[in-house]
Amino acid sequence: MQTSATKPLQDLKVIEFTHMVMGPTAGVILADLGATVTKVEPLDGDKTRRLKGSGAGYFPMYNRNKRSLCIDLKSDEGKEIALKLIADADILIENFRPGAMEKLGFGYEALSKLNPGLVYCSLKGFLTGPYENRTALDEVTQMMGGLAYMTGLPDRPMRAGSSVIDITGGMFGVIGILSAVHERQQTGKGRHITSSLFETTAYMVGQHMAQETVLGEAPPPMSVRRSAWSIYDIFHCQDDERVFVGVVSDTLWKKFCAEFELTDFLNDESLAANNDRVLQRDRLIPAINELFATMDKQTLMDRLERAGIPFAPINTPSDLFNDPHLNAGGLIEVTTPQGKAKLPSLPIEIDGERTTLFHDLPLEGEDSDIVLKDIGYSDEQVAALSARSVIRKSVATN
Repeated sequence: MQTSATKPLQDLKVIEFTHMVMGPTAGVILADLGATVTKVEPLDGDKTRRLKGSGAGYFPMYNRNKRSLCIDLKSDEGKEIALKLIADADILIENFRPGAMEKLGFGYEALSKLNPGLVYCSLKGFLTGPYENRTALDEVTQMMGGLAYMTGLPDRPMRAGSSVIDITGGMFGVIGILSAVHERQQTGKGRHITSSLFETTAYMVGQHMAQETVLGEAPPPMSVRRSAWSIYDIFHCQDDERVFVGVVSDTLWKKFCAEFELTDFLNDESLAANNDRVLQRDRLIPAINELFATMDKQTLMDRLERAGIPFAPINTPSDLFNDPHLNAGGLIEVTTPQGKAKLPSLPIEIDGERTTLFHDLPLEGEDSDIVLKDIGYSDEQVAALSARSVIRKSVATN
């Protein structure tokens, strides 16, 4: 088990009532930055642990560095435990349907009286407005927010290939949380922060809304390559390999032409400015395709890198396990029931240091006894609560 010297949030206590992706994302960001995050799960564990298909990676990716407390929140004793935890917490995160926390007695109004300094973060489908009580999913808001249209083909909207709205919505939640924590230093009072899927989608699509205002016409899907740059495309090289290349400035155009000995293009004044090159894409792209088709992928990428041109191989998620750059410090190894998994760490450095693993992926209820002892329960009380199925301890701690 690794430890990290980079734990700027190590003085914060977080209680997490979450499942799926959006809520756990907010929790894992705080956890990776050193906060003590206690994930409250039902007695049989978070159902996300048992998802298959595209959901099989949710729990392993978004729940490291957390403690697991399995508890019966419908029992009076279970609620009492939860309220003691919340009374001692800095932050609460929840992403259940509207009204679910209030029904349990854990709504913001009630808990802010118990703990006036509590920063309470709700992660929902929609902010206040006509849609606020609708049930939403990442894919639902990608469709209604225009992102699926911008991602797909003109006649076939397509969701992004990741839970990008859940993840980004969780990130916005963390921004709100940390803003409220900062303000609390002056006021002593917490806040109710809400982040949502739909408004997150709209924010991400906002650049295209602005594009329509500037250009006076509705933007087509990004798959229809009406790029702002002349060379901004996927090209084929030898052995049917593909490389994306983006020449996004006049300076890069000169470097690109020099590296690949495109003397005629370099000396053509009608190609000196990007906007003029865009108008001549039908001339440029076939010539570049023909040139790149003579090269193997590695040779092409080596020359692009030497010239300082943005490029990328067309990778799959599987390729990332062996990516040399990620393996230089960007992957964290967690233990799943199926074995070890190397997964991406938080994508930031603090003074040049990456966040690391200091609590492996928890088993159901792995930390139940430790969490209860932290708030004053004795060994005998913990054992009695476990015997009455108010809490569950994992096999590893029995």
